[in-house]
Parts: sequence; structure tokens; C-alpha cells
Amino acid sequence: MTGPNPDCKPTGSKSRVTRVKIVTMGSRVKWAVLAACVVLICAAAFGIKELVAPTPDTGAKAAINAFAAAWGRQDAAATASLTTAPGQAGESFTQTFQAMNAREVDVEVRKPVEYSDGTASFSLQTTWKFDADHSFTSTTSGGARHLSTGWKVTWDPAVIYPGLPAGGNLREIRTDATPAPTVTSRSGKTFMYLQPVNEIVLDPTQTRNLNSSAAALANALAPIAPLITTSVINQKLAQTPGQAITAVTLRNSDMAVLRRDPASVPGVTVRRAGMLVMADRRLSSPLEAGLTNYWQAIRDATAGWQVQMVGPGLAPQRLDGEQGPPGPAVSTSVDQGVQLSLGDAAVEVGQPATIMALDAKSGAILGVAQNDYAADRGNNLDAAYPVGTTLDPVLAAVDKSARANQETTDQILDRLGLGVQFTIPGASAPTKGSGVATIDLQSAASRMSMTNMAALGVAMARSASGAMSSVAPYVINGVPTKVAGGSLGNLDAGLTTPIWAAMRSTAKSGDASDLTSAPGLRALVGTNGPEGPGWFVGVQGGKVIVIYTEGPKSGTAALQVAQKYFRIN
Repeated sequence: MTGPNPDCKPTGSKSRVTRVKIVTMGSRVKWAVLAACVVLICAAAFGIKELVAPTPDTGAKAAINAFAAAWGRQDAAATASLTTAPGQAGESFTQTFQAMNAREVDVEVRKPVEYSDGTASFSLQTTWKFDADHSFTSTTSGGARHLSTGWKVTWDPAVIYPGLPAGGNLREIRTDATPAPTVTSRSGKTFMYLQPVNEIVLDPTQTRNLNSSAAALANALAPIAPLITTSVINQKLAQTPGQAITAVTLRNSDMAVLRRDPASVPGVTVRRAGMLVMADRRLSSPLEAGLTNYWQAIRDATAGWQVQMVGPGLAPQRLDGEQGPPGPAVSTSVDQGVQLSLGDAAVEVGQPATIMALDAKSGAILGVAQNDYAADRGNNLDAAYPVGTTLDPVLAAVDKSARANQETTDQILDRLGLGVQFTIPGASAPTKGSGVATIDLQSAASRMSMTNMAALGVAMARSASGAMSSVAPYVINGVPTKVAGGSLGNLDAGLTTPIWAAMRSTAKSGDASDLTSAPGLRALVGTNGPEGPGWFVGVQGGKVIVIYTEGPKSGTAALQVAQKYFRIN
């Protein structure tokens, strides 16, 4: 019989079982067992692997790595579940992840060591990445224990940051340079400044009797804000059903006048914040929104950041951060005296009215005011409204000039400021009512914004003084207005002379002839029919006055507002 192949290699082309006869004292050969042994030996020699899944790593290092990976994903529940105290850890990690609000977190495990007594130690380097400009890195150490459920990281708040107290967390906050910029007027005096305010918020989900809370809140506010009635509060609630509303925002001095703390009303909370407000409390203006937007852009550009450690009974502790320099003051063309008189004029009528004053030479905006009716309607400087008959003398002169000089009508309208769109930093604010001017020489369907009409008034005033060119209105000194849809430019006397004559006639013997206390007035007056709107564009005393009103007899209303303005100036 042939003996076994000593290399366990196949000896022929056909598969066969090599049987080996082994003789021991007094025993017989057990062929089946020997054959199986030989096959297994040869299989091992050919490198065949056992098809059994590898045993997962259940050691300390694997648990610590899983803990770090869950942290890096900012998964508070998963991170906490890998600790010895998931409840406490979950609270701290949840608060930290939310308060840090990091774009990305890198957690690197360093020096993991497992000991024979069922414990382990490790350190972590954690980098919180907020944006391209800044990040925060810390190094912490921790331990782990082998429990019946496997390896767990021993919970200690210090694993998040050294010295973090129980119930504490890290947070990243924005910081603003001090002092905050102010908004100054034409004279250099403070026009607007940052002031602590109190937002009085009513949340309908936090009171059992909403009607009772609304009435109680109105009663509490009555000494300082009598216009915030129960009806007004209910109207605000109806506009956003089920959502909290801000009934009013009060300064600290206002709060001292109240007989009752609004926060004592069920469902009411007082949120303390900072707001850019008028230095003179008698003033209000549609310019506030645009100026606040510009001021806020400066604050954003100079803002800093800070990572803090906070906890029960612990003053916030700065861990890292940077702060930019204070921003410059916002210098405007607003005249506070003019602004006050505009406000008094706007409330002369019981229908929507907005009034704007500009320097007749430069186009600088001296002030803008409107009454509550106009504010509620959302009327603004950028929206395009029907002009009706107001521009009839202008459009007739444009048509004649275009034929005489072989220029396009659009070019002439643009140079007058009527065919373009203005974006005025500090005055223009994004609104759903914004629109582009449209002009039709053959009908009364033309639409203009108040800034278009203002540019026209300034162009006419400048032409009368010999400056034969148009300029864009502006409100922030040194910050140009963006002009789109065409170009301003030089004006021709053949165009401006008949318009100026028409404005003189309107003031002397036309619709504006009843206005008093306005020597040298030149004006355009018109409506878009009995239901308005109504317009007034006047040049007087080195100023251009633009008035826009809505509602029945709005042309008369515009003249009433103009008369009140001239009477008090």
C-alpha cells in the first residue's frame, strides 16, 4: 500500500482519501478516524480558514472610542448611554451641544490605558468648530470601569471641561464691542442709541383664560401705553393663532410707571433685551427700520465670540474668545427739528399719511414721518403707488422734450429720477410693498415711489438754482444710494423750465394756492381719483416736501398735511 504524502498535497488529478494504517500494540486500525484526521491535516496545509465571525472588541479602548464618536456626532443620548450615569450625562451633553451650537466637533482619544483591576484611563482633545473664523479646543481626562453591562465611561462633568460643575455646561455666545455705535443727526447730536428695553410677551398656551389675561395686561399697561387696549392685544393674537405675541416694548423708565408688574398676569413674561431707540421720545419715523438695519450691520461686522463655562451658582467663566473694536457712529442727514415738525404734520388727518423732507440742493433726507394709519397699511418709501394726475405737467414736458431733442422718453425720465429705482442705505428696508416705477405718457396709470417723487422735486429745485443735474436722495453721510434701471444726469432747460412754470402756477392759482405760510412755494398736486391716493410735491424754503396720502379725498388730505407743516415751520 502506498504511504501518505508527507506534504499533504494532492498526488493525482482525481480527488482521493489517503488512508494510513497505524499499528499499535494489540489494537486494530480505525480507518474512518484516521482518514478524517489526514483530511483535516491536509486542509490546514492548504490554508483553508474557519468561517466564523471575529469576536467584537469589548475592551475599554473600544468603549472609549465609541463614546468619543458619539460626542463627535453631537448625539447626546448616545454619548450619555456610554457612561455610568446616563441621566446626568445626558442633561449636560444636551445643554452643551445646544449652547455651543457648533458646526462640527472633532473628538480625539489619546493614551487609553486598561488596567488589570477593571478600570481604565484616557484623555480627549476636543475641537469645537463654529465657522471658518474660529474654533475652541480643550483637553480633558477621564476614566472607565468594567461593569456587568460592559465598559462604561465613568461620568464626571470634568470629562467635558476641567472644573465643570454638576448641572453645568459650555456655551458659545456672540459678544459686541462697547460702547455700541450711536446714530447721529445732521447736527452731530445723538438721534438713536442702544437702550435696555422690556418686551411684554403674552403666550396664549400659558394661560387658562386668554380673554382674562388680555384684559388684565391691557389694564396693567394703561398708565404708560393706553393705546394697547384689550382689543389691540386680541387683534395681535388673532393674527398668529396659538403663538406668543409682543404686546408692547417698554423702556426701563416706562416700567417704573406701571402700577402692576405685567409678569404677574397669567401667560405674560417680560423679556429684557437691547434695542436701538430714539433719543428724543417725541420722535418716531419710518427711517427707524432702515437705520437699525444699517447699524446692526456695523455691529455684526465688529462682533466677537466667547466660549463660557456656566453652571448653578457659578458666574459665567470665559474660556476663550475674541472681540472686534467698537464700530463707528452712523452719521445721518436727519434734522431732529424737521423730524419733529413732520411728525406733527402727519397726524393732522385721520387717514394714511406719510411726509418726507429733503434738502433742496443735495437731496439729503432731513426726516420722514407717518401717522398710525399709514404705518398699519405698511406704506413705505420704496413702494410704487399710482400718481394719477400729479405728474401731468411733467409728462407733457418730457414728451415735448423727447421730440425736440430726439432723445428717448426713458432717458429723460431717468434723469429726472422718475424712471429709476433707488435703494437708500438707512432708508430703504425690505418690504413686500416695494416696487419699480412705471410710467405711461398716454394715461394716468403711472406708478411712483416717494423716493422717485423726492428725486424729481430735488431735480427741479436744483435746476431753478442753476445746478442742471439730478442727484439721488440719501440719508447716511458718505454712503451712496444705489440707482438701478437707468441713470441720473444733466437736465435741459427746455425740459425743466415748463415744469417749473407749472409748479409756480399750481402754487399761485391752482390746487395749492390756498396754502399759507409758504412764501415762494412751487408745487405739484394730484390724485388718482376720488379714492386716491393723493400727492403733494413742493419746493419751499430750501427744502423739498413730498406727501403721500390714501383714502377718500386724499388730495385734500395731502394739502391739509402740507398746510400743517408750513404753519409750524
